[in-house]
Amino acid sequence: MGFLKNLSMSEFLMFFVYLAIIFAMKFIGLLLLRKLIPSKDFKLRVYPVIEDISNWLVLYGGILFFVFYFSKEQWLTSAFYETEGVEISVLLIIVAVLIVTFANRITKALTRYVMPFIYEQFDVDIGMSYTINRVLYYMVMVLALAISFTTVGLDLTALGVVFSVLGIGIGFGVRNIAANFVSGIIILFERPMEVGEMVEIDGKIGRISKIKLRSTVIETLKEGTLVVPNQYFIEQIVRNRSSAQLYARVIVSVQYGNDTKKIEQLLTESALKTISAMDQMPEKSVEVQFIDFRNSALDFQVEVQVIDVEMKENLESRIRHEIAESFLHNNIKLAEETSEE
Repeated sequence: MGFLKNLSMSEFLMFFVYLAIIFAMKFIGLLLLRKLIPSKDFKLRVYPVIEDISNWLVLYGGILFFVFYFSKEQWLTSAFYETEGVEISVLLIIVAVLIVTFANRITKALTRYVMPFIYEQFDVDIGMSYTINRVLYYMVMVLALAISFTTVGLDLTALGVVFSVLGIGIGFGVRNIAANFVSGIIILFERPMEVGEMVEIDGKIGRISKIKLRSTVIETLKEGTLVVPNQYFIEQIVRNRSSAQLYARVIVSVQYGNDTKKIEQLLTESALKTISAMDQMPEKSVEVQFIDFRNSALDFQVEVQVIDVEMKENLESRIRHEIAESFLHNNIKLAEETSEE
């Protein structure tokens, strides 16, 4: 580390003081902007753009300030390592990092502010637009990484051989990650499900918010955020609820020997009484079915069409309360759970 022998700690401390002042000015400026312009439309549409631009200016301005502040220092441009005829210096590493970070930020800005306008003009649906955005991002980042590696003298051919050898060695340990990665690519291109669609996972219904290469993020109403490995969607049966009608379903098991017609009548009356007290029901019809025989039980199902998941859960709970009260008054006993061989 001889190239740092002339490094002055006082100069480094002063640099960080100046940098802190720049960050403080940015923070105060954004805060004043929010206070002086209280418009809701400004905060939702204009302010995020200004915030992004200010972050860009502070980040790259800070890096350029670092380069110019220490431009006369020998350690900044002196080579401390040489490979493939390329002399590696601190400045060269900074340039390589700038390439990657700039590619990352410019791609995100493009997909956030420019591409939505293009999708709207060509009537591209949300699922296809998300796929295009992800593919564009990965392509640009791979290209940026390749350029940055080449800049600092790394041989990509040799790097590929190293990764191949490592891949063979650790392949068994990361096979699930690789499977999820491939499944993510299949989901992005084949599009069996898309961002914004409603799916049912293990009895939980939620909306897809992100499809990443390794996992898919699903936002549910009450269970929070589900992070589901992409391999699950390829190997398991997943119900897509977006195009299907949503129903509140209550299954009731009563003891064998009860009058099935009477049970059906009581269930219908209980469901109708419940939905008559609720607003915004898509329709007031109820479907009751005698769905199965068991060893000592008769199974019935009550179905009512609903608008969303919140209404579904609320209505199912209310119907159960009403059924319990109706069965109590009519001396109807529920079936007891028995272990089946």
